[in-house]
Amino acid sequence: MKLLINLIRNLLGGIIAAIDFITRGTKLKRTSQAQQQVETELEKISLYQFFACPFCIKTRRAMYKLNLPIVKRNASQGSPYRDELLQGGGRVQTPCLRIEKDDAVEWLYESSEIIRYLEKRFV
Repeated sequence: MKLLINLIRNLLGGIIAAIDFITRGTKLKRTSQAQQQVETELEKISLYQFFACPFCIKTRRAMYKLNLPIVKRNASQGSPYRDELLQGGGRVQTPCLRIEKDDAVEWLYESSEIIRYLEKRFV
């Protein structure tokens, strides 16, 4: 039964991801200097995600539109990033944005909160 549920979940997630890819639209345009500055700031940010998760797809879609090439870390079963997410953030829930600030690390959950943070910081 668990195998069937995972199969259905991954199939539906794959379909949603394909539709997202086809309908993404255009990226935010920046000057090359401004884009380089954004990419430097993004070196301290990473997204823990599952490929087929609808909320992760929503977050990746916003990242694409904002032209934010954030490192994506797959938190699937057996991945070392899953353990990182559990130890650092306290739970295995995706999407989760890991933000390094000075000597501290902030773990931001919930797709809407992540998107709001990215729009506020990079637009």
